[in-house]
Amino acid sequence: MGRRPVLPGSPPACPRPWEAFSCPRYRETIVVNVTVPEVSAEEAAGLVSSSGARTAKVKVSGRRDRRSADLERLEAVRSAIGRSGKVRIDVNGAWDVDTARENLPQMDRAAGGLEYVEQPCATVYDLADLRRAVDVPIAADESIRLSAHPLEVVHRRAADVAILKIAPLGGVHRALDMAERLGLPAVVSSALDTSVGIMAGATLAFSLPTLSHACGLGTVRLLSQDVAEPSVVPHDGVLRVDAGAPVSERLLDEVKAGPLPHQALADSPAAPGRRPALPPSARGPRPEPGRGRAAAVGPRWARAGAHEL
Repeated sequence: MGRRPVLPGSPPACPRPWEAFSCPRYRETIVVNVTVPEVSAEEAAGLVSSSGARTAKVKVSGRRDRRSADLERLEAVRSAIGRSGKVRIDVNGAWDVDTARENLPQMDRAAGGLEYVEQPCATVYDLADLRRAVDVPIAADESIRLSAHPLEVVHRRAADVAILKIAPLGGVHRALDMAERLGLPAVVSSALDTSVGIMAGATLAFSLPTLSHACGLGTVRLLSQDVAEPSVVPHDGVLRVDAGAPVSERLLDEVKAGPLPHQALADSPAAPGRRPALPPSARGPRPEPGRGRAAAVGPRWARAGAHEL
C-alpha cells in the first residue's frame, strides 16, 4: 500500500504509525469489542446493537447489592449480540476468591457463556487460586500493568489471557517485549484514550504475530470529545487504520486545561509584574491532573463505571 499523495499547498499526510515505530504489520484490520459500562439493561442492549461488534466487554460492579443489575445487563447483551457473539466481563479486581467462585457461574449462565473474565481478583495469588477452581478463562490486566513483577502471572499460572495497554507498559516496543515474555494470547486495550492513544494501541495490535481475540480499541466514542478529526473509531466492530490520527489544533485548544486560580490572578491586569504570594485560602482547590477544560475529554460514561477500562 503506497503513501497517500500530498497535494500542492496541503499539509503532509500523517505518517503511518507502524512505520513511525519501525514495527511490522501482520494484519490490515483489527477486530474490536464494544465496551458496555454499568448502565441499564436497555442501554446495554442499545450500545451493543448500534456498535455492530461481535464481541462485548461488559463492566460488572463487583458488589453484591448490584448483582441482579449485572446479571440483567449480561442477559440483555447476550440477547443483543446473538448466540454467535462473544461476551466477556471486567471486574477490576473487586472480588475475593470466594465471591468470584459464587458469582462467576451465575454470570456465565446469564451471558450464555463467557469468553473470559478480566481481573476478577486483585492479586495474582487469588487469580491463580480462582483459575484452578473455575472453568471460565481468566484474563490479567492490573496484575500485569500495575505490577512490579508482571511475569508472576505466568510463573503462577494465574491467567489464560494477557491484557496489554500501551501507556502503562511504557510504549509500543516495551509492550511488544512484554507480550513476548508473557507468551499468553494477548488483547490490546485502551485506557479511555483519545485517537492518539488508540493509534499507539493499534500499532501494537498490528505488530503482534498472533491476535486471536477482539481488542479493546473502540473506546473513543465513550469520550465526550476527541482531539482528532476524524476520530479513529471502528465500524461494525472492525478498526481499519491507514494513517496516523490527524490531531486538530482547534480541538486541542478547546479541551486544554485552563490556568490554576492563582495563576489567573497573577496574570490579570490588576497584578502586573511579580506574582503575589496568595494564602492557601485564596488560591482555591488545585484541580486534579487533566481536569479544567480538559474535562471535556472525560468519559461520557464515567458515572457508569467506564473510568477503569
